[in-house]
Amino acid sequence: MAKLKILAVEYITGGGLNQAGFSDAMTVEALSMLQSLIDNLQRIAGIEFAIMLDYRMIEKVAVNPEHLLIIGPRQNFTQEFTRSIAFYDAVWPVAPESGNILQSMCEAVERMGKILLTSPAATVALAGNKFQTYLKLREYSTDTVKTWLLSDFNFAPGEWIIKPVDGAGCEHSYLITNEQEFSEIATVLNQHAYLIQPHIEGEKTSLSCLFKQGKAWLVCVNDQLFDITNRQYQLTGITVNYSPDHSKYLNLVDNIAKALPGLWGYAGIDLIETPNKIYVLEINPRLTTSCAAIYDACGINYAEAVLELLAGTPKIEKTRNKAVHIKLIR
Repeated sequence: MAKLKILAVEYITGGGLNQAGFSDAMTVEALSMLQSLIDNLQRIAGIEFAIMLDYRMIEKVAVNPEHLLIIGPRQNFTQEFTRSIAFYDAVWPVAPESGNILQSMCEAVERMGKILLTSPAATVALAGNKFQTYLKLREYSTDTVKTWLLSDFNFAPGEWIIKPVDGAGCEHSYLITNEQEFSEIATVLNQHAYLIQPHIEGEKTSLSCLFKQGKAWLVCVNDQLFDITNRQYQLTGITVNYSPDHSKYLNLVDNIAKALPGLWGYAGIDLIETPNKIYVLEINPRLTTSCAAIYDACGINYAEAVLELLAGTPKIEKTRNKAVHIKLIR
């Protein structure tokens, strides 16, 4: 039986910025996700895999060179990605939702009729739009942070977060504490491309999950640590598998699976927890930084679990149960 041939592409490290500069801070999380995906794929028998890699990243990843497709400074990333898809059975894209990057990569895989090892493009488009996700979750009575399009919002006293409708992580988000700050920010933004939410104080957690056809499997619960610098949140660290008790999250995860039945494979759910409620903040239909420590924390090979979804249900069995901290240096 022929081995399944997989092409894995993390956009930032894989050549998506090969004709632009990037800072070390931009690559910290991207490299951690890429290395974890490489490590997990290497543990799976019966597959072959290749990694697209920016020429500047060669010394920064631990992988046998035979697995690498190097993208040079003069190559067109989109053309190389599209061309390479033809030589593989399955493709695992990892990319920001902003600018429709992940959606476009998924669409390219779907056009070629290959196996897509993440959610389909239509679901990526929905989850990548924070306002549409908010509306969909409300339909399914899921607690989520009240959200307005910036263009529809009139300032009221309180603390607010302004963020892009399709932003990834904390990029281009702003903490607003008064009307003057609101006016300064709102007047320079495309208000139809941004949304605004109340700033809720609470514990910032995330869930690492698998999804398939309206079903969900919770892999682990993670604690996220942030600093606020120049009115912007900065993710500084994640403690993966910090809570062994999954019970209070199971109904929430099931509701998300029903609200977005197209979710498939790994997805990360960002939450804000208060003493009274757990609010869904956003859904990331792709690998998240937490995946970098899942194997060390839980003994679960998430890549193998995703491949198991192709034929049935994944085996989510922890062979160890410890909290592992990821420090993000910026």
